[in-house]
Amino acid sequence: MGARCQAPAFEVGSERLKVWYHVRRPYRTDFTGGFRSSALRGVCDMLKVALVGCGRAAELHAVEIQAMRQAQMVAVCDREPLMAEQFAARHKIPRFYADFSKLLAAERPDVVHIATPPQTHLALAIESAEAGCHIFLEKPLGLDLPEANRIIDCAIASQVKLTTGYTHKFDPVARMMRQLIREGVLGEPLYVDSYFGYDLDGAFGASVLADSSHWVHALPGKLIQNVIDHPLSEVAEFLTDSRPAIRAYAYRRRDCAEGQPFSPAEFPDELRVMVTGENVSANLTFSSHARPVGHELILLGTHNTMHVDFVSEVVTFKSPPRHRGSLGRLVLPFNQAGQYLQGAGKNVARFFRSEFYYSAGLNFLISLFYRSITDGVTIPISYAHMRRVAAMTDEIVRQLQTAPAGD
Repeated sequence: MGARCQAPAFEVGSERLKVWYHVRRPYRTDFTGGFRSSALRGVCDMLKVALVGCGRAAELHAVEIQAMRQAQMVAVCDREPLMAEQFAARHKIPRFYADFSKLLAAERPDVVHIATPPQTHLALAIESAEAGCHIFLEKPLGLDLPEANRIIDCAIASQVKLTTGYTHKFDPVARMMRQLIREGVLGEPLYVDSYFGYDLDGAFGASVLADSSHWVHALPGKLIQNVIDHPLSEVAEFLTDSRPAIRAYAYRRRDCAEGQPFSPAEFPDELRVMVTGENVSANLTFSSHARPVGHELILLGTHNTMHVDFVSEVVTFKSPPRHRGSLGRLVLPFNQAGQYLQGAGKNVARFFRSEFYYSAGLNFLISLFYRSITDGVTIPISYAHMRRVAAMTDEIVRQLQTAPAGD
């Protein structure tokens, strides 16, 4: 296998990496930024990458892995051989397997991407780590905090690196937000308002609703547990304490459809969470009914209020009026309009550079993760952050289980 590097635990990764995105992938991303460390040059010219799981998430992984200039997909695995075979043919992957252990033994990959249901994450991650493979594990990391801790601890003990799919943290608009905060534009963060929308009428949601045996129904927190990592990882970024106070309430709004194979009371589709940390508080809203389906953060700081729109990929500010009286209030909407126009112009430029597309955050995260392997730099998501998100998820799920969803 390629060179192995011990994962530096409990560190926040740098995001200052030049990466190019391509909608049609005419070129491949150089995740090392155009250079390789002398210790690795010639030792690991190509990262051998394997993918386990051939579902919806795996499609995005395959496209972005193949966009990496110094990575090669060598095999794919799924317990359904036909799915693995079709996936391999679709993405021009040379070999496919129905047995993950056989894949590891035959291919000896440097990196394994695990895009399977969360119920399988613990066993697959531990087997990968013990085989010496670095791991990109889809979210949620595990079914609960103890599983997440076991996965992280095994990666550290095996001296392999681990990351997980908090992709929205690496969207262009999220990186822009962090840069502005580092420059002091926001001031000290005081409050975070997170909204994450979900479309239950979409392809994935419809399949979950129609099939009582779908793996989502077997999660302790059902649909909410499967998607809450994204907004929680964004909120947790501003918290300094590992165990903030949390108050969660979930309910179902959708009526039970005729012939639906489960009770709607068993499947909450709305969630409200209040988080109180040492210096920062937050509210989190998950909604599968609000329209349009959105994803945004509002950050209140000591200098400004920041609005981060993940759908339009624009960051705007609500600054105090520069003039007194009616004139100052009259100018404010024009100021907002100007910010949106400026953001739209930047997005148009990114579009023509093929940098404006849905999975840009996943591309950037994979780039950073692969660079941490080849060049020995810090992992992009710290293990402390992963543990914090898992702990917050655990507490939310616990509260949902002890206070059943309302009608």
